[in-house]
Amino acid sequence: MHQFLALTSPGIEILLAEEISTLGAEEVVQKPEGVYFSASLALGYQVCLYTRFATRVLIKIGEGVSNNKDELYQSASTINWSEQFDPSNTFSIDFVGKSEEIRNSQFGGLTVKDALVDHFRNQGVDRPSVDKTNPHIRFQARLLRQQVVFYVDFSGRGLFQRGYREHSGAAPLKEHLAAAIIKRSGWLDDISKPLLDPMCGSGTVLIEACFMAAKYAPGIDRKQWGFEYWLKHSEQLFNEELAKASVASTKGLSSLSLTLLGKDIDEGVLKTAKQNAKNAGVEQHISFEHADINALTNQLGESGTMLFNPPYGERIGELPELVENFVLLGQTLKREFQQWCVAIFTGNTELLTMLKLASFKRYKFKNGPIDCQLALYNIDDLQKAKDKDAPQFDQKNSDFANRLLKNKKNLKNWLKKEEIECYRLYDADIPEYNVAIDVYGEYIVIQEYTAPANIETSKVAKRLQEVLYFAPKILEVPTDKVVLKTRSKQKGSNQYEKFNKSKQFIILKEYGAKFKINLWDYLDTGLFLDHRKTRQIVAQKAKGRSLLNLFAYTGSVSLQAALHGASSVTTVDMSNTYLSWGQDNFELNNLTGHKYPFIQADCLKWLKECKQKFDIIFVDPPTFSNSKRMEDSFDVQRDHVSLIADALKCLAENGELIFTNNKRNFKIDAEAMDTLGVKAKSITELTRDKDFLRNKHIHNSWLITRK
Repeated sequence: MHQFLALTSPGIEILLAEEISTLGAEEVVQKPEGVYFSASLALGYQVCLYTRFATRVLIKIGEGVSNNKDELYQSASTINWSEQFDPSNTFSIDFVGKSEEIRNSQFGGLTVKDALVDHFRNQGVDRPSVDKTNPHIRFQARLLRQQVVFYVDFSGRGLFQRGYREHSGAAPLKEHLAAAIIKRSGWLDDISKPLLDPMCGSGTVLIEACFMAAKYAPGIDRKQWGFEYWLKHSEQLFNEELAKASVASTKGLSSLSLTLLGKDIDEGVLKTAKQNAKNAGVEQHISFEHADINALTNQLGESGTMLFNPPYGERIGELPELVENFVLLGQTLKREFQQWCVAIFTGNTELLTMLKLASFKRYKFKNGPIDCQLALYNIDDLQKAKDKDAPQFDQKNSDFANRLLKNKKNLKNWLKKEEIECYRLYDADIPEYNVAIDVYGEYIVIQEYTAPANIETSKVAKRLQEVLYFAPKILEVPTDKVVLKTRSKQKGSNQYEKFNKSKQFIILKEYGAKFKINLWDYLDTGLFLDHRKTRQIVAQKAKGRSLLNLFAYTGSVSLQAALHGASSVTTVDMSNTYLSWGQDNFELNNLTGHKYPFIQADCLKWLKECKQKFDIIFVDPPTFSNSKRMEDSFDVQRDHVSLIADALKCLAENGELIFTNNKRNFKIDAEAMDTLGVKAKSITELTRDKDFLRNKHIHNSWLITRK
């Protein structure tokens, strides 16, 4: 009998232990690191051929103590490596575990490698070569509680890879995880009932279900095995087990009579699913249809199993659509799928609350690094009875929906009169719904503020989903035109955080000016909505005069001033990206020429060296910045006096300086302003437009003139 260790993903260990026991192994022990078992070599081959839940199977070749490097070396030296493989073959060592003395896997692996190489050198033969990428044979050393166990990688890596997937969708399930959720769904208990996957993607769940129903051995299609260069491998014995498994699998597939249906809204991914099913040899058992889950109907009969793995809402633009999907799905299930079992595998468990259903069982898994759950629901009369008492997605009962509708009505006449396309509609009006909602033409941007630490994460998620459900409905915007962002306090970085790379732009107008807007790639969009009135005030003051715009971002203040007839506009910012964006805005509005220079520079340093004089200077610095291109950090509260002093040196005798920032509770140093010989008049109220009247801390503005 040999000692084996089968590895798998978290949550699947118990299923793997049951599978190995069913195959006939002895002394099966499930532990966090995997499933240990004893088996003959023939049964070890069977496990490799038949397992649907393991990712690798290892066979033990020795063990020893390992409190330090010397003991690890000595333990590795007890292995007769020349009995394991021929030195003409390449090898690699995987090392798992650590201790106080052995602190990383690379160090442990090198120590074992040295012992292995010394074994052959001591026998007077050439040392074998290491190949980390594609060795003939792999060994694994596993360190746990000062004991090290040595294994041959019996199956080889990636046992879950069945070989039928040419391509996959955006976030495919690994095959062994798909098999696990199929097992947990309960469908295998009665395969005469239909199995429906309404978001089937590349078809992995349905293909695995077909194989499991046929008791098909996935290993019969594997091209390479870890034991091929192991000297104790019996090719004859393996071929016997392979032949038996092949015959049984072919027979199992040929006798199947199943109803398996996959639907997906993406025709491209359905094409992939069909090809994958063909590659697997099961295309005759699975039907695929192009369909939207929001239009789902029951065409399969009185009872069955629905099993699917929807997106988790991690990619931008995904979550708003998913919220609507789940609300409508909950209604559809209760209406169309009575007496069905529904199994949903997700990494976003808060989405499940949108169904308004009570699950009878949940299983925890890991999909890569993501914590996931498989939630099981019986759609029965009891669900309908509970549904009567459960709060529904009724606009009348939603405080958030009612506030949003009220705000929409309050701004309607103002928006029509001012012909404004970009504005703020909601800004955490109700503290429990801690978001800002901005309208950009036919799009809406929902910015989720970081919730206070004392509010439960689950409550925050549920409220956000209520926002995502009602906002597009009240504003009559399709969910694919809803953009969700998370805004948190920036620590030690610039205020313009980049987090995506779509490079999408839309063109919108503000008081006749055209602006490039990017809703997807940055936390901010290229246009600060709260400075709409500020731009007009600066533009009117700059008519026929020269303007300097510092910390200019995408140059929206510069653009409005140029359109209002400024004699010259100088735009300065550290970012080439934003300066280029600003130049694009100028070109959009047919503004070109030497009157409009754009300067890439550290604004603080440039200002100190500036020899020009300007009639109007607009300064809108970040609250804090420690950009790598700046010599020192900048804090607006700490450094505003020196900034204003430097700006005054560049201000014409009768010039005006508009200073603004968005630091909450900012206090201008009045005494320092007196010392500088200037008068600082707060114009904050003048610069806040109707859509920002509630937020008195959105920004602070002063008009600074010489006495």
